[in-house]
Amino acid sequence: MFYVQLFSEYFKNYVKTKLTYRADLAVELLADLMFQGMNLFFILIVFTHTTLLGGWTQEEIIFIYGFFMVPYGIFSCFFNLWGFSEKYIVKGEFDRVLTRPAHNLFQVTLENMDPPSLVGSLMGLIIMGWAWTQMDLQMMWYDPLVFIVMVLGASMIYMGIYTALTAIAFFSDAPTGILPLMWNIQNYGRYPVTIYNKAIRILLTWILPFAFVGIYPAAFFLHKEVSRGFSLLTPVVGLVFLWIGLTVWKYGVKRYRGAGS
Repeated sequence: MFYVQLFSEYFKNYVKTKLTYRADLAVELLADLMFQGMNLFFILIVFTHTTLLGGWTQEEIIFIYGFFMVPYGIFSCFFNLWGFSEKYIVKGEFDRVLTRPAHNLFQVTLENMDPPSLVGSLMGLIIMGWAWTQMDLQMMWYDPLVFIVMVLGASMIYMGIYTALTAIAFFSDAPTGILPLMWNIQNYGRYPVTIYNKAIRILLTWILPFAFVGIYPAAFFLHKEVSRGFSLLTPVVGLVFLWIGLTVWKYGVKRYRGAGS
């Protein structure tokens, strides 16, 4: 209950701040929608030149992209840690965090949460719904429950990977260079891994498992046997990588010696 109340207070303060600058909030939401729209437009452009992409139809690719957006929106809302090194390590804000009773990672995530990113998750649901109707898929009674489990697993993969990468700041003054690279790699997960060569498939499945945030879990609902078996591993992979991320973070915090003078 302590953490629930703490989350509530942080969220209230966020809303008050955003309502003070409503134009900025509107511009931020519009920019996010335009960015997602451009990605969707790119998919549509690709299918003006082909009817199949690695054996997948346009509607299936759009469905995968919609699923990809849902966990990414949740991750972006609660793990918006792109500026962690500059704000908390270089400027010494992490010293303040460590003097408070709440868990340090929980504080950092709440201080940087970005609820407008959830609009991306909503758009993902809408895109999935449209593609679902176009393919005339049958919904089973367990599909909503499986969907929630898959989204949670995919979100944990994001959180685990980026928590570990953010923790590099405890060991290096300039770790941010790897984050844009990782962001580019994660986008490969919104396309079927069958269109890539063997090395990239291994990378996206077992080393940086971004295939589990898009193609694999989405394949469960598309009834694609080639990838459906992997989809059931999504929550397992999520738990493993979240544990790795938290372990690296914990080790980094132990190595932290303060901002100094």
